[in-house]
Amino acid sequence: MTVIYETQQDRTDLPLVVMPCVMKGMIEPFKQWFGMLDGVARLKMYEDFTYDEDEFVKRCAGAEAVIVIGFHISDNVLRQLSGHVKCFAFGGTGVASFIDLDEAKRLGIRICNVVHYGDHAVAEFAVALMFELARHVGELNRETHEGVWDTQTHAGMELCGKTLGIVGLGGIGQTVARIAQGIGMKVTAWKSPTSKKDYAALGVTPIEDLSRLMATADVVSINLPLLPGTKGIVKKEHIDAMRPGTMFINTARAELVEPGALLDRLEKGDIVAGLDVYYQEPLPADSPLLKLGNVVLTPHVAWRSDGAYTSLTKQVIESIAAYFKGDRFNVVVG
Repeated sequence: MTVIYETQQDRTDLPLVVMPCVMKGMIEPFKQWFGMLDGVARLKMYEDFTYDEDEFVKRCAGAEAVIVIGFHISDNVLRQLSGHVKCFAFGGTGVASFIDLDEAKRLGIRICNVVHYGDHAVAEFAVALMFELARHVGELNRETHEGVWDTQTHAGMELCGKTLGIVGLGGIGQTVARIAQGIGMKVTAWKSPTSKKDYAALGVTPIEDLSRLMATADVVSINLPLLPGTKGIVKKEHIDAMRPGTMFINTARAELVEPGALLDRLEKGDIVAGLDVYYQEPLPADSPLLKLGNVVLTPHVAWRSDGAYTSLTKQVIESIAAYFKGDRFNVVVG
């Protein structure tokens, strides 16, 4: 039976906010911020997760604002809810992956996101993928638990002294850079800071040509946000520019890479990759990626950490409170 948590139930004069589904680990972090809605809006949170669109719409009945966590809002759902829902607050940065922003704008619906909530979470995960590819800790752990004592076939790659090429030197990219520098890596980057002085302050070497950055890096980390202007920005020519043995890490969005480009290169077997994001999620059982031995796959969890949950949940509630107070906070559309 689904548990429903409600606030200010007696204040029927207040507008209704609904959270139709929530990830289990976020329930308590969310509850600590609900006080920001006292006297502003009443809230109904369903303490489970649904992927069913009809159920999602049903749960949103009467809501003026909806909190969206990990649920893709199809155009059909958007139009069904547009008669009464005037604000969607997303618990993520890549809202363009979860809702048609142009359609939301046409319907006059405000869309809010969160910013910089997971800089450390995602950056640390990206580096964890680098270490897994370099030293095979997870694989060695599995083998040892299975009774295999193999000290001969897993010589690792030292990251110290290697060059990390970062595609997108924003909040996450800069955090990746600092961690990498801490273990002795050289860092180059393409996109983000506006001047060479900014790069110098970060101890990062700017490279203006993406193909050159990827051709000169031992490790490439994708850390751009997904926006209309960044979709497919990493093209086949850039992927093909990587030298054999290069490590490719993507904890941002799969859609940043031209469809098919990375898979084609991985199937050649001369590079390795650590991926947390995919064109289709959950990853289909027949995905060719699952058949490859040169890729580490994780289920889009880089952003999930205790610190990220605290920041994310607070920003979501702040954006809802701002909407009802006539203010603006983390507004993407509207």
